[in-house]
Parts: sequence; structure tokens; C-alpha cells
Amino acid sequence: MADKKSLSDLGALTGAEPETPAVEAPAAEGADASAPAAEAPADDQGASTQGPQIEAILREQQLDKQGRAYATGRRKDAVARVWLKPGTGKIVVNGREQEVYFARPTLRLVINQVFDVTDRRDQYDVVATVKGGGLSGQAGAVRHGISTALTRYEPALRTTVKREGFLTRDPRVVERKKYGRAQARKSFQFSKR
Repeated sequence: MADKKSLSDLGALTGAEPETPAVEAPAAEGADASAPAAEAPADDQGASTQGPQIEAILREQQLDKQGRAYATGRRKDAVARVWLKPGTGKIVVNGREQEVYFARPTLRLVINQVFDVTDRRDQYDVVATVKGGGLSGQAGAVRHGISTALTRYEPALRTTVKREGFLTRDPRVVERKKYGRAQARKSFQFSKR
């Protein structure tokens, strides 16, 4: 039992002075015990709120020569190239308006989710070219590209967009077909005789 060391013994070994816990000092003073205890959580909250602010400050606005933000979005087999610039909210996909290209309202809703979350509806014009996959995958790819381009144009919005999960590329893709099977998992009909 004599082998147990305390913090002061460890401090002596390293040559540094041991730190005294902040809880012990206010307890001895009695009346001032509540004041430092109330200040400690406020410092912790301040540190957590500064984390996202520092991250937003570290990132720079990334624009091309025409003042547009460019990003690539991917979903399933679809790949979208997206250019974003300030405007009136016009979205053009493969040379056609979004109402024409994405006729289903749910697909247009998917594309505009980013602007609704960030309160930027009808403030940016988007030009996108999409190839591969089907319409649902293409809408997801355009949303992914718009999200990334928006965070490159306004880095302060990154935490809001990231919190909603729009910056994460959805990894779900079609499983490949296996040899000896009809599809990825389906087998051929078994014949007993």
C-alpha cells in the first residue's frame, strides 16, 4: 500500500508544480464557493461556442474568375458539376429549368432543401450539369453540389449545412451482381430433381 503515489508525488518526479483542483479552494472559503462554480460552466460553454467560429474563420471564400463558387456533387451513379453565384434563385440543370428537368415536386424539394435550411431561397443562381444515374440520384447529386458550393461562397454557413448532413456524400450505391446468382443476392430457382 505504500507504493501509491499522489498528484504531488508525480509533480515532484517531473519537476513541475502540482495543480490543485479548483473544487478544493472554494470549499475552504465557504461563502464564495458558489461564485467560482458558476463561472466554470460559463467558460466551458464559451469554449464550445468558439469551436465553430474558429472553424468558419479558418476557411476562405473560394471563387473562380467570374465570381462563382464551383463544387462537385455525387449520389449513387450520378455526378453533378455545380456553379453558384448571387442572383434571383434561377436553377438551370443541363440547360433546362429545374421545373422542366425535375418534373416531380419531390425532386425539386430535395434540391431546394439547402436554401431553405440556410434562409437563402431566391438569393443565388445555380447552373448545374449532371450525368449518370437516374433522376433521383441526379437530384441528390445536385443538392450535394449546391451544399458544397454554398459553403465555399459563404464559409459561415458551413456548420448549418453540415449539421443537416448535406455535405456528406451518401455512400449507398447498388450492390454488384455476383457470379452464380441471378442478381446481387437472388439465386436461381432450385430444382431437386
